[in-house]
Amino acid sequence: MAPMPITHDEVPELSTIWLRVFLEVARHGSFTVAARALGWTQSAVSRQVASLEAALGGGPLFDRLPRGVRLTEAGRLLVPYAETVAAALHDARRELGALREAAGGRLRFGAFATADAALVPHALARFHARHPRVRVTREEGFTPALLDRLTAGHLDLAIVSTTGRAPLESYVLHHLLDEPLYVAVAADHPLAGQDGPVPLGRFADADWISGSARPEGTLLDAALRQGFRPRVAHVVGEWTAKQGYVAAGLGVTLVPALAAESVRPDIRLLRVLDEGGPARAVYAATARGRSLTPAAVAFLGALREATARIPA
Repeated sequence: MAPMPITHDEVPELSTIWLRVFLEVARHGSFTVAARALGWTQSAVSRQVASLEAALGGGPLFDRLPRGVRLTEAGRLLVPYAETVAAALHDARRELGALREAAGGRLRFGAFATADAALVPHALARFHARHPRVRVTREEGFTPALLDRLTAGHLDLAIVSTTGRAPLESYVLHHLLDEPLYVAVAADHPLAGQDGPVPLGRFADADWISGSARPEGTLLDAALRQGFRPRVAHVVGEWTAKQGYVAAGLGVTLVPALAAESVRPDIRLLRVLDEGGPARAVYAATARGRSLTPAAVAFLGALREATARIPA
């Protein structure tokens, strides 16, 4: 017959102080020596042991001898359980201390794809150098999906952007940068040697390469704000493939500053003239009402430092 499960009412309420005193007495075989080690009086040690004995049913845990004490059978049975509790509390205290110092624990974050080109690697390298014991897990995705993961509690922090018109108002937003845009053109494009920012309207008649046939909700929203609807000639989702199309002279594409470091050498980047504000903002989003872990706070600092490497 299977044993009956223990109910909450049947679990004895034990003070960890009682267990600590019990182990000291068991270790030294003396109330007097245990009291000296703890910095207590002998009578205080006796009261703690008596309270533990009462909580466990009243049986003695020690036999009183002319000189010192000796564990009873019940006392010998209790020792490994008390040691397990003491060790678990010690480990918990150590891990909590490490968590407070961001020296341990975990960090779960997500980022959109172009943030992974430069911002995230630079920030993560700094973070790893300072906090090598933190367990880091990273996800990549579009901003709306990352925000859903953040809301569900699967992420501590998400690096998101205003592209895609995701509803950001429900989150705590830690501003990282206002990101300029570049137009990528082939090396032999007539504007390839242009110095200074170029109005996006100069490319109103160009063939565009984009990850979507519709500009709404993409970087090409910037073209709509400038009064023209770009002609998407080629829908290409993968970033390196877009560059190949540009290098072959099949069209132009928009490149965010976060990805500017990773462009191939046979295309040129022309800075888009900011007309009416930056193309998009980049944030580290956290869940409203949820405390940041020390590791997340430290990673947020590393992200802020890494933004200094993003081309202006």
